[in-house]
Amino acid sequence: MSIARNLEQLGKLVSVDHGWPAAKAFKAYRMSDSDRAALSARAVDLLKVFPPVPGTCALMSAALAVSLEGRLSAPVYLVAGTLSVEGVPVFGDRHPIDGAQVFATSNPDWNGHVWAMVGPYIVDILIFRTAYSSVGPARLARHILSTFGPNKGLYVDLWRHTGRVGLGYEPQYVLSSDEVTALMQGAYKVMTQANADKDEATD
Repeated sequence: MSIARNLEQLGKLVSVDHGWPAAKAFKAYRMSDSDRAALSARAVDLLKVFPPVPGTCALMSAALAVSLEGRLSAPVYLVAGTLSVEGVPVFGDRHPIDGAQVFATSNPDWNGHVWAMVGPYIVDILIFRTAYSSVGPARLARHILSTFGPNKGLYVDLWRHTGRVGLGYEPQYVLSSDEVTALMQGAYKVMTQANADKDEATD
């Protein structure tokens, strides 16, 4: 699916839970330097405190979205769907997502990917961490290392540019505010447990 059609589809998905005015504002947004700085700062902070636990893309993305509320000049939406590399899915299978069922729990167990959208910008806080880990898909790891190199933290790019670096973000569901809140509760538990384990290790 082309980026233009993806944007049109995503606008419709945004409107389902957030209304048409939100969808129109989403399409018109252009990221300012101050917004980019705020986004980078929050991502760096989160990467420091969120433990590298497999299968937490939804939780960590939700934590980033919540931390950005009120700090950007545009709303942030969480999107669920398929992530592909050079056209081959590495997370998700391009099948429709029953988001209301998947995200009814604060720790969803599924095969897809979750990322943030700030207007027409992809914001993915997990793609590099996953690629550099020992449990990430081999295809993703090879592509990220050859395209971006090591030691990257946050991927931010206009959606229409993602294909130039071989990545495909295919939206199938936009999370509601209540679903984001539920995921944030799951993220808080993960961070709290990590801090407890760290405290026990130092006793």
